[in-house]
Amino acid sequence: MWIFEELYPDLKIGIEGKLLYKTKSKFQNLKVFDTNRFGKLLLLDGAIQTTERDEFIYHEMLTHPLLLAHPNPKNILIIGAGDGGILRETLKHPVSKVTLVELDEEVINITKKHLPSICKNAFKNKKVKIVIDDGAKFVSQTREKYDIIIIDSPDPIGPAKILFSSNFYKDVYNALTASGIIIRQTGSSFAQESERLDNIKKLKAIFPIVETEIITVPTYIGGFFTLLVASKKINPKTVPYKNISQKYESLRLNTKYYNPDIHFAAFALPNYIKREKK
Repeated sequence: MWIFEELYPDLKIGIEGKLLYKTKSKFQNLKVFDTNRFGKLLLLDGAIQTTERDEFIYHEMLTHPLLLAHPNPKNILIIGAGDGGILRETLKHPVSKVTLVELDEEVINITKKHLPSICKNAFKNKKVKIVIDDGAKFVSQTREKYDIIIIDSPDPIGPAKILFSSNFYKDVYNALTASGIIIRQTGSSFAQESERLDNIKKLKAIFPIVETEIITVPTYIGGFFTLLVASKKINPKTVPYKNISQKYESLRLNTKYYNPDIHFAAFALPNYIKREKK
């Protein structure tokens, strides 16, 4: 059968595959397909979340630019990311504690059963604490301070909408250490440009440093996909190349997409995005 992403009625991506599993949780419809070109694919409410073949691009770029730019990241908070890919990449660093807050436990269960190549054994790591709860609620109530907060939420519809709000970003700011950094996805630079611009405006009202990354993920609508970095003090775009390179080499990071050159190239923006930022 053909799998069509249904985020927009006038824009669809089609991939041929076989339905392996489907269920409806309290929060969303979940489906797993097996495709020849991209391996197993996870679909949430009609939107492609991840595939075995290209997941590494997204997960590595939401993780390593921040963890290498920060001088000593120890306490990490991940909001969403129930497929375990960001957790897997975070644990490649010498962190002390990682808290993963996922609203829908069924995402974790499906990943463990049908997409183990993405999460590997990350959920079993002793440094990891899994919290099944609303990410916005958790951040507003936590008393901990985090060096890095990674927000891997679906698009701003349904339960995820609050994770794109100004109040949420204020709570995130308060949950950071003095050198804390956050990153989040803001969708396709072509199909979801208003989403990026709206979130840049909200983040700039709270954080002194806000930067845009661009990555390309084949199975995400529109091709060019944007990530926003916001920080109290450290700008991953301007950290010396030597610092990033030395840490990358010393950790012997096993990455498929990320490297020090890609780190800085991701912050080099085409003119149409530079102009939109003004």
